[in-house]
Formats: sequence, C-alpha cells, structure tokens
Amino acid sequence: MSAHPLTETDTPATDRSATDTPAGTAAAESFLRDFRSLCTIGETPGHGVDRQAATPADARARAWFTSLAAQYGFRTVADQVGNLFALLEWTPGAPYVLVGSHLDSQPTAGKYDGAYGVAAALHAGRRIADRINNRPDGQAAPKYNLAIVDWFNEEGCRFAPSMMGSSVYTGKLQAESALATIDVDGVSVREALGSIGQLGTGTGPEAAAYAEIHIEQGRSLEDTDTTIGLVHSCWAAAKYSVTVHGEQAHTGSTVIADRRDALLGASRLVVLLREIADHFPDGVLHTSVGQLTVYPNSPVVVPSRVELVMDLRTADEDVLSAAQALLKAGIARIGAETGVTADVQQSHAWGINPYQPAGVELAAQCAADLGLSHRRVFTLAGHDSINMKDIVPTVMLFVPSVDGISHNEREFTHDDDACAGVDMLTLVVERLCRGDLDGSR
Repeated sequence: MSAHPLTETDTPATDRSATDTPAGTAAAESFLRDFRSLCTIGETPGHGVDRQAATPADARARAWFTSLAAQYGFRTVADQVGNLFALLEWTPGAPYVLVGSHLDSQPTAGKYDGAYGVAAALHAGRRIADRINNRPDGQAAPKYNLAIVDWFNEEGCRFAPSMMGSSVYTGKLQAESALATIDVDGVSVREALGSIGQLGTGTGPEAAAYAEIHIEQGRSLEDTDTTIGLVHSCWAAAKYSVTVHGEQAHTGSTVIADRRDALLGASRLVVLLREIADHFPDGVLHTSVGQLTVYPNSPVVVPSRVELVMDLRTADEDVLSAAQALLKAGIARIGAETGVTADVQQSHAWGINPYQPAGVELAAQCAADLGLSHRRVFTLAGHDSINMKDIVPTVMLFVPSVDGISHNEREFTHDDDACAGVDMLTLVVERLCRGDLDGSR
C-alpha cells in the first residue's frame, strides 16, 4: 500500500518577509477591521467563538454579513435552507461566480475557521466591484456576475451532516431532508432557521464557478514557510453513525459478569479507532471518535445505549479499505467480549477526489503574479468546495495556520498571511468572472 505525501511542492518556498502583503495598506486595514468585528460575535471566555448553526450568535454573524454586503453594494438573499448570498449583477441574466465559506462554528472554536473565508470573500468582492464600476468607457463588463456566500451548517455540530447547505445547493441532499433534521433537543433545521429569520426560498443563484479560501488547519504551509496552499485533492474519508446497545442495570448491585455495558463497548470502540490508526505508518491514516451521547447518563445506572460518530481519513484508498476491514473485525470482537451490539451506519464517504487541474494552475499563476510563495497541498478536512467542485470549476486556497491548530480557541493566522490571502482571492475571482476556467470541468 502506497502512502501519499501531504504536500507536493510546485515552487520553492521563499522568504515570506519579501513576499507577504503588508497589513498596513488601507485595503488590508479595512479587511482586518471588518474581520475583527466579526470575531467579537459569539466570543467565548477563552477568546474563541461559539456560533453553532442557526443559533442567536449565528444570526448576529449573518446580520454582520448582510450589513457589510449592503455597504459594499450587494443585495442579500437567503435560499430554502438558509444559505446566504450577497449578489452583484453587472451582466444581466448571466450566471454567478460564487465565492465564500461559512460563519457557523464548533461549540468552542477558533475565530478563523470558515469566517476568515467569508470576510475575505466580501473584501475581494468589494475590490472587484470597485474596479468594475470604475472601468474605462467602452471596456466590457465581466462575463459572469458575483455572489458572496455564507453556506449554512458547514460544521455539522448542531445538525448532521456537515456541509449541509452546499450539499443541498449541489443536489447531493434533498432540501426537505435537511429541513427535517433535528438537533439533540429535537429542534429541526426548519424551526431553527425560522426562529432567526433565515428561512428563505428558492435554490440560490446559478453558479458558473466557485472559489474558497480557508486556513489550512494543518501545519504544512507554516513548516515550509509558504504563504498560499493550492488545494489539488481532498483525502478520502468514511464517516459512521454508531449506536451501541447494552442493557440498563444497577451500578452497585449488578454482578460484573452479568453486565452488558454500552459505555464499555463504546469506550472499546474509541480505543479500536486509535489502534487502527497506529497500525499504519505515522500520519497515513487519521481516525477519531466524537459526540458521544450516553443514555440514561445517570451515575448509578449502567448505560444501555451510547451514540457516537466515527471518522476515518487518508490519502490512500487502499489504506481506507484495509482500515474499514479492521474496523469491521474489531467491532465483532468487541461485541463478543462485552455482550453489546453495535448498529453501524455509514453517514457519508468520499474517495480521493481532485479539484480541476486547470483551477490549480490558474491559482498558481495568480500566486506567481503576486509574488507569493505557493505549493500544492491536499485538504484533509471537508469544505464546501468539495461539493462545489463536482458541479462547476472550483479553486480552493489555503493560508497558514500557526502550529496547525484548529477547532480550538487558540486557532490563529498572522495578519500578513490573512491579507495576502485576500489579495490572492481577489485576483483568482477576477479571472473566474472573466471566464478563464470555462470548459475546465
């Protein structure tokens, strides 16, 4: 079984002090000011954010988006599942280049994941609009219009699955199924969106292309002193929803040999996933278990049911197949040894799935034109661009994450890197609006 590298270098990394866009220019300072105002919405005591999908904090972030978009000349609409689009039309009847990310977050998250991409998209759109509005007489308008998007429920922590809004937009998930999804308190997506006034209508603007910029959420760019990551493929992944069934019993009086402890079985599954990761060379396979729900969750009751989520990711599909076989055998063994049963449902999965090579090349040209060091990288995490690239030409970009930290309140990207990313995104989107990736699907 071959192990794919995490990154592949296109150009040698250069001294970033010579290539970084300074954060002291008026355009850069305007971006940083707006981004920092966004960072205060849903701020946690640990200086992260908590803006889970369709919560009041998410609603305030969406109000920030709508207000800023209006200041920059965009008209904002929400679609049937709460995707929020800021529209600018200069070629009537033409499709739109979509650019954006997401404003929702994990329960205790960093300030950059998703939100940086939305703020960067708004400022890239503002710069492009200014140039178009001030173009010389006789110069044609771009071929495509522009839409900045905040995708609904990308994180998937309140409502599963993740990337919900873009899944509906791309036809991979039915709108009614998404709207009927409930959180742990029994609140549906439809009810939650209605409660914050974000339940719109329609299916959103027609897309001609898509671009997204995001923090890397890893440390390959930082380790190689590189400013821009050109995402060429996503890792393969398999995600499972699991319910472990045991039998409720008294924690004090029930003989150990008679117990069918669902939490014991679930705990063994947690260990199993780590053992499977350790079975392969370091870094080849990432596994995790999260979101455990224990029933009845009483201090004096042996749990009868535990629900959890399992996640396997790798850049080698042979490794993924082998890991799944080990998982199946391990679940059977744990059941036999603990007396529990496990209902395992694959919630979603994807293989190694490349972005259009023409988009990667376009991005490389833009980075070179701006004098920014760049390299080709995988994305290990899921992003809305993974859905979008299946229907339109798509460019996915990364900027460095300090120490690779993400889904953590300490998540951080240096201002120079963040500002360089906005410059990069602006040039990429200008070329997409021009139609430079037409025919690249």
